[in-house]
Amino acid sequence: MLRRLASVRHTNGHRTPDDQEPMSPSPGDDVSHPETTKSASGGLASVFKGLAGGKLTKLPPPLQPPMATITTVASQPSRDRSDVLPVTSVLRGLPQEHMEHFARLKTGQLNDRIAGANALRYAITDYPLNPIMEVWNAAKDLIDGDNPENARVAGWRLLTECVKNTSATDFERREYFRTLAAPTAHPDDFHLQLEALEHLTNSGRNVAGFYYDIFPLLTVWLANTFDAARLARRANKSTKGKNIATLEDQSFARLFSLIRDVIKFNFKYASDAVVGRLMDNLLEICNKTSQQDDLAACISVIDAMVTFGSIPNGKLKACIQVLSSIHCLVPGRQKEAWHTLSNICRSHHGQSTVRILLDVLRNAPPAPDKEKDRDVIRDIRGALTVLKKLLGKSAEKGYPGVPLALLVDGLANVCTSSSSRVSTEILRLINSLFDDGDGIINPLIAEEHWSPLFSVAAQCAAKNVPAALKDADPSAQQPTVTKDESESGDNINHQLRTFINRVEKLLTEEKPDFFQRDECMRFLAEVHHVLPDSAAALLLDHFKEFRSCYPSEVDWKKNLELVLEGIYLDRGRSAPTRIQALAMVIEIYDFLCLVRDLVEEESIFDLVKRLLSGMSVETDAVVLQETVTFMVRVAETAGAEQFDFILDTFKNIVCKEVDEPNPSTSVQKPSGAQPISDQPIAVGGQSLPNVVTKGYVRIFMRSMDTDAAKAVKTFNALIYIAGFATCETDARLTAMKLLFRLRADFEYRVYLTSHVKNESIAATLYRTDASFARKAAEDAAHPPRLARLDQSGSPRPPIRGASYTPGQTVEKSGPIRPSQQPRQIPYQGQRLWCLPDPEALPESPRSTPSHLLFSYTEGADGEASTEASNAVLKMSSWLNTLLNIFHQGSDWEIYSFILAHLPAQLSDHPIFQDAIPQLQELRGHICEVIRTSRFQEPPLVSGLRRPDVANCLFHSLTMIVSYHQHFQKLDEDEIVRAFLHGIADKTAKTCIHGLSICCYELPLSVSKSLDMILTRMSQVITQPFVAMHLLEFLACLSRLPALYSNFRDEDYRVVFGICFRYLQYVRDKKHHARSTTHMSEPSTPNIVVSGSPDFLALQAITDDLPQYVYALAYHVITFWFLAVKMPDRLGHISWIAKNLFTDVDGSASNEEQAQITLDFMQRVAFSDASDSAHDPLFNKENFGEIQQKRWIIGNSIVTVKQAKESGWAEITRRYPSGTSSYAVRVDFTPMIAQRTADGSDDAAWDGRFQMGTTLLPSHVFLQLLAPMPQISDPAARPVPLPDEEAIDRAIRLFDRNSAVDGHKVGVIYIGEGQTDEVEILANTIGGPDYHEFLDGLGVLTRLKGVNFNTQGLDREYGTDGEYTYCWRDRVSEIIFHVITQMPTDLERDPRCTAKKRHIGNDFVNIVFNDSGLPFKFDTFPSQFNYVYIVITPTPRHSFASARLKAKQREEAGRKAETPFYMVQVMSQPGFPEISPAAEPKVVSLTALPTFVRLLALNASVFSQIWATREVGEHVSSWRNRLREINRLRERYGGIKSAQQGQPNPSPPPNMLGGGGGGLGSSVVTSPLASGGPGGGITQQSGLLGQDIGASRPVNAVRDSLTSLRRSSVATFFTNNSAADPTSHRSSMLSTTTADTEVMFPAHGADALIESVDFSKWI
Repeated sequence: MLRRLASVRHTNGHRTPDDQEPMSPSPGDDVSHPETTKSASGGLASVFKGLAGGKLTKLPPPLQPPMATITTVASQPSRDRSDVLPVTSVLRGLPQEHMEHFARLKTGQLNDRIAGANALRYAITDYPLNPIMEVWNAAKDLIDGDNPENARVAGWRLLTECVKNTSATDFERREYFRTLAAPTAHPDDFHLQLEALEHLTNSGRNVAGFYYDIFPLLTVWLANTFDAARLARRANKSTKGKNIATLEDQSFARLFSLIRDVIKFNFKYASDAVVGRLMDNLLEICNKTSQQDDLAACISVIDAMVTFGSIPNGKLKACIQVLSSIHCLVPGRQKEAWHTLSNICRSHHGQSTVRILLDVLRNAPPAPDKEKDRDVIRDIRGALTVLKKLLGKSAEKGYPGVPLALLVDGLANVCTSSSSRVSTEILRLINSLFDDGDGIINPLIAEEHWSPLFSVAAQCAAKNVPAALKDADPSAQQPTVTKDESESGDNINHQLRTFINRVEKLLTEEKPDFFQRDECMRFLAEVHHVLPDSAAALLLDHFKEFRSCYPSEVDWKKNLELVLEGIYLDRGRSAPTRIQALAMVIEIYDFLCLVRDLVEEESIFDLVKRLLSGMSVETDAVVLQETVTFMVRVAETAGAEQFDFILDTFKNIVCKEVDEPNPSTSVQKPSGAQPISDQPIAVGGQSLPNVVTKGYVRIFMRSMDTDAAKAVKTFNALIYIAGFATCETDARLTAMKLLFRLRADFEYRVYLTSHVKNESIAATLYRTDASFARKAAEDAAHPPRLARLDQSGSPRPPIRGASYTPGQTVEKSGPIRPSQQPRQIPYQGQRLWCLPDPEALPESPRSTPSHLLFSYTEGADGEASTEASNAVLKMSSWLNTLLNIFHQGSDWEIYSFILAHLPAQLSDHPIFQDAIPQLQELRGHICEVIRTSRFQEPPLVSGLRRPDVANCLFHSLTMIVSYHQHFQKLDEDEIVRAFLHGIADKTAKTCIHGLSICCYELPLSVSKSLDMILTRMSQVITQPFVAMHLLEFLACLSRLPALYSNFRDEDYRVVFGICFRYLQYVRDKKHHARSTTHMSEPSTPNIVVSGSPDFLALQAITDDLPQYVYALAYHVITFWFLAVKMPDRLGHISWIAKNLFTDVDGSASNEEQAQITLDFMQRVAFSDASDSAHDPLFNKENFGEIQQKRWIIGNSIVTVKQAKESGWAEITRRYPSGTSSYAVRVDFTPMIAQRTADGSDDAAWDGRFQMGTTLLPSHVFLQLLAPMPQISDPAARPVPLPDEEAIDRAIRLFDRNSAVDGHKVGVIYIGEGQTDEVEILANTIGGPDYHEFLDGLGVLTRLKGVNFNTQGLDREYGTDGEYTYCWRDRVSEIIFHVITQMPTDLERDPRCTAKKRHIGNDFVNIVFNDSGLPFKFDTFPSQFNYVYIVITPTPRHSFASARLKAKQREEAGRKAETPFYMVQVMSQPGFPEISPAAEPKVVSLTALPTFVRLLALNASVFSQIWATREVGEHVSSWRNRLREINRLRERYGGIKSAQQGQPNPSPPPNMLGGGGGGLGSSVVTSPLASGGPGGGITQQSGLLGQDIGASRPVNAVRDSLTSLRRSSVATFFTNNSAADPTSHRSSMLSTTTADTEVMFPAHGADALIESVDFSKWI
């Protein structure tokens, strides 16, 4: 076979014949041997030169023969020799010395003969007319093959010089020829033999004497030399590196050159037979050689024959076939082969050549096999390439024409070949017909039908073509075709692509005279399997335009099958093309559905099946998504069989399973399941199963209101996907996103919610953008921490755990599940879900519940009812799946998703009405894993810890509390113990919030464990972020006396001890801060802000909300003292007083908070009576002249009003914590009248002693209140107040400071579907549950004429309504601004501004949201609304249904089912988290009013502190009253009180305290004005006014205690010593502030406690 030939290499500076230009006769170009001379050309050479056209071609010099191995020749004589011998030389004889050499040559021994031959060689050169024949005859035997090599070489050299004699006769030349051509020559001497013949013939120019013998000789030599060259080449193959040209190769090349020259100059002497044998040898060499140089040489000889002679008859066909094969198969010799072929075609053999080429095609065997018919395949390919060249040539240049009909017949015959190489050449030829390189169609086919050619091209395209054909860009420049590519057959892609691209271009040009359009389209349809996407799109457009796939067409099914099978189901195509095909199929489907009666029903179903047939192996998610979208639409109207088929096909993609297990059973990994993690990931990162799962979700959402049976099947499939362990994680998450959004209304009608209130929980898991960004910043800031993470991302092993022992009891309710440790799934660090997730559902859910799907009905079995097309979703299956995941473990993405979404779904009771056993099991599982710490741990790479997971579990457990009516008492106890277990960990806050709910919902269980709860709380009170929540819990507990009805004294001591431990913790930190003030400024505690769901971002490690928490501690002490039974209160006073007034170092600490707390305890220690007011009837009209006198005694102002005549007196004592008024009548014993000593009348004793009832106020004061004897401390003595206008004004202003903390809270009702502010404010009525809630929230009170602070409500004209709700205890008072109680007049007030002015200025508003929509914080724009307490019914219900339910509860009484409500505290951005309901909590309607009222009270207290943070210190009402009393003492006591500077926020504001004795505020005291004892007061509350300030004495302060230790706490917990002087912090915490607290020495603490312990006075 002809193969690629090696490149030509130069040897010894000579060029091989490869460098010759074929068809270039050039006489006289031979280069003589260096030792010979060049003779001039003449004679016939000039004639042949003329015949050749005088074209001179540069020929390489002949190769030098190698030097003989043995030589005895002497060096060439040094004399100069002319290169040209004069023709006129007449020398006849040999010189004498040469005669001796001749004699030695003729008669000497062999060595002498060799020496003589070498010598004579030069003599003949010098004397060419010497007797040559004698020398020839004497030397010719030396070349015999039997002689040694040196003898043969010497003989050949001498004979070669002899034949150069130009004067030889024809006879002599014939003798020369016979001697040189003798077969006795040694084979190794062929190069010398050839050289001699070259000189004899003058390089083929002169064959005189042997005209008819030269061609036969050269023919024989050609065959022999080729065989020798082949043998030499084989031997040379073992040589490494570059191939070296052998001597045989050189001789072979020189022989070709000689043959070419002989043909060139002497072809006339060759007969046809001789030339035919020479042609046979040449063709045989072409077929056998593997060297391109050999091919080039053969082609040059054939070309010489064509040019200077003719090809013999009978040899033309073989010659054409060989040349065509070389032209096709040997790109390196393609040019030479075509040159020779073109000469043949332009000769008289032109038409014969065309016929030969066509016959090769037409007469080829049918379907030639590429293995068996190699020669046939070669000839076919060669013929095709030559015909392609001829088709591109014009007749004007002498080329013959090619008949199109015969050409098409030949192409049709050979296109069936199994060789892709033949197909490549056919397509290349066809391409040349359709495009000549300039975009012009060959005129041969311009007016012809193209169907035959298209049929041939289609046959070629039917070969096995790689898919790359369709993906390649037809317009891209293709690489140069090499022989390797041609041999491998890959080039068929390029040719077919080029042809299709050309047809496509013709179609898009839209020429009016283009009548072959339909033929082109039929061709594209026939080769659809290899069409590029652009051509496929063109074909689809044609089908659509001419409706080729509609039943009106005869071949519509065939065309539709083409679209389906050839384009849509071809996964090698691009997504847009396949989607275009799918769109056409969808269009046909819609049409078939419209004419369903006119077509077979099976055809529609078959079409769906065909579409689904490739889905299980689909790898393109874009196409799959479009297909799924269409199948979702089909599923809506599909019958049961079709619907099941669609679902089964979907499931094969998602889970690779055939049989779907019962979703209610354990969702184990099926044994035959294959993981699909290796499936391609589509655009956006979603997996293929996820695309299909979204289809499931769409089907479910659309069938909820159309077909219950379909919805149930889809629901079960989604549950299966969610629980299938080997399914792709994103697909499971997609299923869970729908399942976790399922809700049910009060009638158990199922609906989907798009609002899942769980962003706060997600933030704790770093699943919000803000929290994730914070985590990334933290990780970047702490690289050592990251270095500890496991590179594999796998979860850590459990830190601790406990196994079940035989003594442990197993949960009785629900199925028993294995209690092994959940398996840890390696985590890859992918963040597949986050919140908010607006695309959680692929479609927007309906706003109304489904009328077909229910979560519970009596006797429901989960199947559609036969009476009505209703069905029940088995939510028990869903909970079973979640339980299996909890027990078996799962991927962290799945587990964390469940943790974040489960609490929100558990808040909806009706959805799980049919899953009570599973809820019981879920409760048991959560309690157990919390107790044993065997829950799944987060992976290290997540940045989370075990407490973060536990917090999420506690949130779910808090929601489960609302199902307590389904639990036994032991179950409820276990819930409380679970919360108790978490108090000691970082989950303390969540557990305390959970216990707060348990106080209302599980009071018996809380009461049972209350002692352990308090003990555990006492251990964690000083932990960061715990104190506030713990103290709020105690405040809540104090208002639920049923929980602590069995408390003993030591139990109350535990509660007080918790508060005192926190106070001592704060005082200790204060002392530490004071001791380090001069070294460094301690940091100010930060505040937890919940302005966004990611409120964790601003947490710090210090305690939070200092003023509020510190005041809250005293608040708890106050209320728990009231909680103590009255007979037992006396026993606690001494212990409480000691802890109130003793500092951490044992010294006395007389804080304002302690003073007002003890003041309140003194007032309530022996009475639960409230304040008493003075009697308005005690006046002059009724009792005559009345005198009054005022004193300051201790921390109170005593006013005695004495009726001079009647003996009645009214004593009013104003304490910081309240006011008491008593009416006293003095009944004197009658005395005997006596006369004066000197006998004067009674008038003389007037004013000194009188009988009767004349009394002064001082008399009552001294008799009842003044101590006797007077104590040594002047500061403790009663201070009389003068009877002047300034004192009267001060007392009046003092009385305006309420003895209770006042709060105002708005109450807003939102009706069904309401979202607009005006629409909401215009409400005048609410639902029955709303009114029941109001009744529990407070007491309905008439506003007109009331004498308490109504917080802005009109008390005179009723402009704000006639009634409102109020609530009050001994410490606080709340006025509720209820918008439904206020009048609405939309004509006069269309914007309801009268209502808005109240709720818009309320820090806290309660929103009763009956709208069925989520409440938005900005519904009522206001900068003062800090907190909204949103109450949402769960489940949601309509106004009418709420009335119906209320009526049913009223009729059923105590047996009625209590409705539940979700409570969530929403805060203004930047506002701290202060409530246990910051995360939604579910509370029963029974506990709702009390729970919400406490939330509102705490929020209002903190809001008052928060609102004043920018302007000054927050001061409570009690503390302000105390300060005014001290101010009066300082002004009129004649001394500066020992408590100078002492009444002070303790600790300072915005630190760890200082914010109020009672939890309220009515006065704001500016720190810049507080230079006096209690701090200055603003002009708004200045009790004494300018008169008091102007008359303030300048007496020096006298202290009763000798060793006062003063210390400033101005820098307590400051953040920066160089704080901004304009900052409210720096203004309050400036180190230049006057001393604000009196610190007593250690021995003075006992004295102080002794003086204030009023229990010892009794």
